[in-house]
Amino acid sequence: MNRGKIQIAFNYTFNDFAKVIRYIPKNPNIILEAGTPLIKYEGIKVISKMRSLWSGEICADMKIADGAHEEVLMAKQAGATSVTVLGNSSVETLKIFVDSCTKLNITSIVDMISNEKPLKTLWKANVVPEMVYIHRGRDEENSFGKILQYKDISMLKGKWDLKAGAAGGMDKRELQSAIFNSADVVVVNIVRPSDSWKGIVFDSQFRTNLEDFLRFVA
Repeated sequence: MNRGKIQIAFNYTFNDFAKVIRYIPKNPNIILEAGTPLIKYEGIKVISKMRSLWSGEICADMKIADGAHEEVLMAKQAGATSVTVLGNSSVETLKIFVDSCTKLNITSIVDMISNEKPLKTLWKANVVPEMVYIHRGRDEENSFGKILQYKDISMLKGKWDLKAGAAGGMDKRELQSAIFNSADVVVVNIVRPSDSWKGIVFDSQFRTNLEDFLRFVA
């Protein structure tokens, strides 16, 4: 089985992050994510606070929709090593985003949440980011028939020299499917016991569950 990287996403508060980070081993195949809700709640400076506790890769999941250069610069200055833009953004935004990431030396990720034709999106914009994530939204996780379209990964990687990731509703079984289908990065959420969506539950069994996920990439 192909071994990719795991991106562990934090979506609550910095205090929650601080409780969890001590259990996560230093490993080049582990990326930490400042999730969109976390950045909205704490502000962009939360990435700098995360950086003080983690020396590896940090993804700023900002899902940029406009003002691409300024927001890429914000992510870079805060200490992120990668940043996301919405695939449904305008052609102009996608072009500025990829160009700004290249100039600022930060990994460009196009997030294809709610986008049924990722290959057409990149072709129309005439851009080639470093990474593309296929993404099933949180609100879609429990909807019948809403599945991750892994065929898009092979199509994207067959067309361009880029890496692809998968996000949304990741449990251990889905993670194995993503890696089997050539995902280079799999995004897994840290979730609370009361949450209805999937991920690694932060409870008394967290360390064991974390190890079960990491054995596919570490």
